[in-house]
Amino acid sequence: MGFKRFDPEDFVVSSDTVSSTVWSNNSPSLNTYFTSSTQTAGSSAPYYLNIYQTSSVDITAEVQFAIAYGSETGGGGQPFDSSVPGNTPTKTIYGQYRTLVLEDENTKFTFGTTYTGSNNFYAISVERARYKEKLLPGSLNLTLSSSNGSLTALHLTDDSNEVTLPTFFGTQRAYQIISGSNGLPYAGNGYSAASGSYGIFLPDISTLILNADALDDDSSTAAGAGINLGTGAGVNANNPSKLYNHLQNFSLNSQETITSDFVFVRARNSEFNYSENPSFISGSTGEVIYPYFIDNPQTYATTVGMYNDSNELLAVAKLSKPLVKDFTKEALVRVKLDF
Repeated sequence: MGFKRFDPEDFVVSSDTVSSTVWSNNSPSLNTYFTSSTQTAGSSAPYYLNIYQTSSVDITAEVQFAIAYGSETGGGGQPFDSSVPGNTPTKTIYGQYRTLVLEDENTKFTFGTTYTGSNNFYAISVERARYKEKLLPGSLNLTLSSSNGSLTALHLTDDSNEVTLPTFFGTQRAYQIISGSNGLPYAGNGYSAASGSYGIFLPDISTLILNADALDDDSSTAAGAGINLGTGAGVNANNPSKLYNHLQNFSLNSQETITSDFVFVRARNSEFNYSENPSFISGSTGEVIYPYFIDNPQTYATTVGMYNDSNELLAVAKLSKPLVKDFTKEALVRVKLDF
């Protein structure tokens, strides 16, 4: 065994971005959607739904994302207390997302550059187990069927390939959701005709905030139209189910930054040519067993260990095969640490 202190130039840090599919079984898109009968029959169904890729009784069923509905005024929900009208779960959901996204309980969501007229929204939150770090801008493609006779379907994406810089809420990135595909609009800026953008895409918290006004639009013109979703303000509106029933195709990828620390272990020709292995030295006299081990030794390196200044072993790298080392050879071993 031999020891050598690393020099500063022996360390190099590198970052690589890796993208992968979001949905279970590495599926690039979802085309079929299922809910749990237990949940839909429960008290939470009017306010949010968990969506599965297969029947919830199937052993492979996993939650892919959830649909929630929020209203600033409390519409679409049953009051917690009949004596306090407007104080409903939908109002609580609105406040939760407003605090999470806007970080200000008095600010309203802005869809597009100026539209703040919508006081309600649909939130699609991707299940945390479906990705490692964040969602990949430009990979969002969501198709919603339409009840609008002039529009067969609405294709939504984010505008990440159209803008130089995203909008920031604090340190959180946000992109506008537009009519288009793969991060680009079909025409113009991809906004709805009367209600700004179709929502906000928040890749760092894996959330889509969909503009209910834009989805409710029943314009007779296909360009910039919504899907006539019919968001209701009554206590039994069951708005999450309305959006659920319009889901057709949902494609999305995740993104992960892997930071690697490369350590270059250098063995020069004069180093690591002798061994403390008992096969080198006589156990009785302490002398080198074979004379040629003195002038022409050979060692076989199999392991690289990295220690701190307290001589504590921190990491071990195993070579695929023994590396022959003598005075005529130099070795360079690159160790990659991912974290």
